[in-house]
Amino acid sequence: MDRPSVFESATIDPDDVRIIRALQIAPRASFASVAAVLGLTEGTVNRRYRRLRADGVVRVAGVVNPGALGQSRWLVRLRCRPGSVGPIADALARREDVNWVAVSAAGCEITCATQSRTPEQREDLLEQRLPRTGAVIDIDAAAMLRQFLGGRGHYWAALHGTLTRAQEAALGSDGPPFTEAPVVAREPMTLTPQDERLLRALAADGRASLVDLAAAAGLTPGRVARRLDTLLERRVVTVDVEIAAAALGYRTRANLWLRVHPSAVKSVGRTLAQSPETAFVAAVSGPSNLHAVVHCRDLDELFEVTTDRIGALPGLEGMEVSPVLRHVKQAGTHLSGDRLVEPAAARTGR
Repeated sequence: MDRPSVFESATIDPDDVRIIRALQIAPRASFASVAAVLGLTEGTVNRRYRRLRADGVVRVAGVVNPGALGQSRWLVRLRCRPGSVGPIADALARREDVNWVAVSAAGCEITCATQSRTPEQREDLLEQRLPRTGAVIDIDAAAMLRQFLGGRGHYWAALHGTLTRAQEAALGSDGPPFTEAPVVAREPMTLTPQDERLLRALAADGRASLVDLAAAAGLTPGRVARRLDTLLERRVVTVDVEIAAAALGYRTRANLWLRVHPSAVKSVGRTLAQSPETAFVAAVSGPSNLHAVVHCRDLDELFEVTTDRIGALPGLEGMEVSPVLRHVKQAGTHLSGDRLVEPAAARTGR
């Protein structure tokens, strides 16, 4: 199946997509650096990025990885009584320890991902609040065991080929973006109060200057630069480029729950991670041992992808395809319709 063009929206043109791709590779690169690589002016890159951000097409944010702090991550499926899904999904999205929320199964199911920073925070959600919610009929929680794709360094492959290899190399790409990563670090890191303030500032704006980050953290720009390098190297935080996939023509999203023979979990996970439709894939506990999120142009493409390509993978024993009706939150960013919503704490775009 030929890969379709990604620029169908009236508000998105090829240069916009090239800028988004450049930010995927180097999310904190200066506009001058991006402009030099793309053959545009710095003012053009600045202006286009601000418009894309204001229109809810793209957002750069620091996303904390609780695994680097020694905490596990969980995927939770909630089956709810009719009419109750909206309020529950919105309440989950307001929680800082829930970073991904989607409504599917004809409006009767919520899928969410926890981002709990402490055992107490996780237990409060999974053992206390959700089980006591009367409108929740059933809860199925699966621990993430291995992440194959998702977050900075594993960026969504739909934009591969937008830039030349030379342009990607100039921006700092050292080859294919796929890297496999453990979910929980064996040597977790302990954060300082300055780290916490730095991470909050990055969550509001992943492109905040070192001067602004230093002011937020109570450090000098030099010290905050060194500390940020350490946090990035230890995978405590990733500077993630969030994209409103529908704005690029990918209007159909789906959760895939795959049952794969244990000997094939790694190979299937790695293959899915390199598919341009796949935005996230991880090995999980439970009867469905792989979970993936895919973005397609329409339901027909979803059918083709799941039958011809994923369905033919060696080791696949079964698959549940659950189209997403409403995406409420992704990587900590709320959505309104098909566009990203800036948090109130976000600064002016850079």
